[in-house]
Amino acid sequence: MRLTAKLFGVPIALVSLVEENSVWFKANFGLADAERVARNQSICSMAILQDETTIYEDLRARPCHLTDPVVAESLDLRFYAGHPLHTASGDAIGALCIIDRQPRTLSLGEQARLQALAAVVMKMLDLRLALRQQPAQASATWLQLYHHLDQSLTRLDTLSELIRWEASPTSLTALDYQRSIEEEAGLVTRLLDRHTTAALHALEH
Repeated sequence: MRLTAKLFGVPIALVSLVEENSVWFKANFGLADAERVARNQSICSMAILQDETTIYEDLRARPCHLTDPVVAESLDLRFYAGHPLHTASGDAIGALCIIDRQPRTLSLGEQARLQALAAVVMKMLDLRLALRQQPAQASATWLQLYHHLDQSLTRLDTLSELIRWEASPTSLTALDYQRSIEEEAGLVTRLLDRHTTAALHALEH
């Protein structure tokens, strides 16, 4: 989830699994002490009802009326974007979401990236289940995946730090760094999908 937050420049990223009466945060970066909440307290419970990405650019200006707005207000949550997690049979079981404490927009490219990452999350959940049947392979498989993630996080951190050193975020150099971040984000998403798919394939054969 730290990588997802980095890819979108947000402080919070979650993988939620929506159950009958509650929402369980299977993975949580940036939202301390949140593990499980009632369904009416999480926008993810609404995101799974949609086929496309659910986006709230400013929850203060346009709250989600299907959930309790007091929760978002108390946590100072302003921006929400969540893409449903679908099983192979098409059932929505949860959402991959990114959250910010500032209002913002989500470009079409970022929406496509969030959708691609949601597909990767489902593969990683499948991989976790597969590794339960072959526990001897678990350590090496996850170490290989985390190695690639650590490399990408380092590159993204470096590029973000270079932008902060620029006098203006709209300078030509800063814009070049921002384009590099976008390119790295796309590359990371594709590589993560490729390595997860390869790990699943290796376990099946």
